[in-house]
Amino acid sequence: MKRYLYFSLTIFFLMLWSSCRKDFEFSASTGNLEFSKDTVYLDTVFTNIGSSTYNLKVYNRSNENIVIPVVKLGLGEASQYRLNVDGRAGKVFENVEILAKDSMFIFVETTININNFPNPEGKYLYTDHIEFDTSSNLQKVELVTLVQDAIFIYPDRDNTTKIVETLTLNVGGQNVETNIQGRELLPSELTFTNQKPYVIYGFAAVPNGETLTINAGARLHFHDNSGLIVSEGATLNINGALSTDQVALENEVILEGDRLEPSFSDVPGQWGTIWLFDGSINNTINYTTIKNASVGILCDGNPNAVNDKLTITNSQIYNSSNFGVLGRNTSIKAENVVINNSGQSSFAGTLGGKYNVTHSTIVNYWNTSSRQFPALLLNNFVTDENDNVILADLTEANFNNCIIYGNDNPEILLDEVEDTAVDFNFKFTNCLIRFQNDNNNFTGPNYDLTNTVHYEDNLFNLNPNFKDASKNQLMIGDDSPANNEGSALFASQVPTDILNVNRTGSPDLGAYQHVTFVNED
Repeated sequence: MKRYLYFSLTIFFLMLWSSCRKDFEFSASTGNLEFSKDTVYLDTVFTNIGSSTYNLKVYNRSNENIVIPVVKLGLGEASQYRLNVDGRAGKVFENVEILAKDSMFIFVETTININNFPNPEGKYLYTDHIEFDTSSNLQKVELVTLVQDAIFIYPDRDNTTKIVETLTLNVGGQNVETNIQGRELLPSELTFTNQKPYVIYGFAAVPNGETLTINAGARLHFHDNSGLIVSEGATLNINGALSTDQVALENEVILEGDRLEPSFSDVPGQWGTIWLFDGSINNTINYTTIKNASVGILCDGNPNAVNDKLTITNSQIYNSSNFGVLGRNTSIKAENVVINNSGQSSFAGTLGGKYNVTHSTIVNYWNTSSRQFPALLLNNFVTDENDNVILADLTEANFNNCIIYGNDNPEILLDEVEDTAVDFNFKFTNCLIRFQNDNNNFTGPNYDLTNTVHYEDNLFNLNPNFKDASKNQLMIGDDSPANNEGSALFASQVPTDILNVNRTGSPDLGAYQHVTFVNED
């Protein structure tokens, strides 16, 4: 009986609701739509690579429900744009309804083959528009995309099995198969120019005995989980040059991700790393910006090389989700290098090695998450998969006329496993360092700041007065305590700063001579 009563009541209320409901009535659009923007800019895309999805909001401000007879792309089905209108994908839509005082979203994407259009300079401005209604009620929203030609380097892919080519690397004279997606560069690909940008999928490997030369002004863009590998016996030479325009950086070599939208310009971890394998030789990097990688440079092995395994000069490394520079029992010479915004350390010399860093700015203002390590980390060990501790000599680690700072404290960590058979040699000379030890958490001879074997003529815990560390603008100003605090001896070894300003007369600490900041508001 209760079940019957419940059923009867349900039917009754359904009948009552349906008898009271009135169907929505729609009037034809009169051309009075409003839009969130009059032009949708889809930013720059590479040829044949799909864009991000952009949105346009369409408003019906009237008190009437309206129907738009047609919403379509100006070029119709021939357009290189794609729309999604009210949940439907296509290029032409009929009888699109919007309730009174309501709105709807239109989503826009594109994929364009620049070879279908004239592109004498490797770029083409592709345009179309979205049409709303026709005739006297016609309204338009413009669509604009800059398409850039590029050279693509990617591994082969089996279309049947979907298996992507992986690298076989020469390690210790033996070919070792890896699961790293990528391929070796061909002889014709061993010189990168500034004629077109390079887009790299997977890891591009420099073969044994070969040299990859990257010329001034070259642009390298890496897809997710991609990068460069410099194999055993191979060499990387990045030959950037000083730029007259410090915004365009026309002569700088720039390595970054392949997402060109402004919202991705400073997002860490978009690609892998530059990996200098154990056994690679005479690697040089000059006037180069490396940004948004997982590890900017991973440098392995060869701590006792006649020539330093890596010489890096006049270069910047920003927004690395892990390390800016990670050295593992290796040898690195760095001059006029600026590193900031790293998820772990900006510079890490691990498992010993040899490091000589002069007139460099090694700081870390990471604020995306908490970080475990300071701006500068030195240690002499590694723990293997069986929890065995492997030791190696820290032959030398000299930091001269540098700034080592950040938004944490301390910003240096000297993590030594003491063993009389292993060296742990380091020295900071004429540096500005953030290191407060108020609670005496750091003890032992490595942290005796009065010991001139390790510390000489340094400044501690004074704000360097950077222009804007949050924007990677690490020039120092007129009021910086780093001004005129450098040793003339080290300044004579690196006589000009990263902007080619002479520093020998009154050397400042770090990679920049101080400047007068101009209020840009």
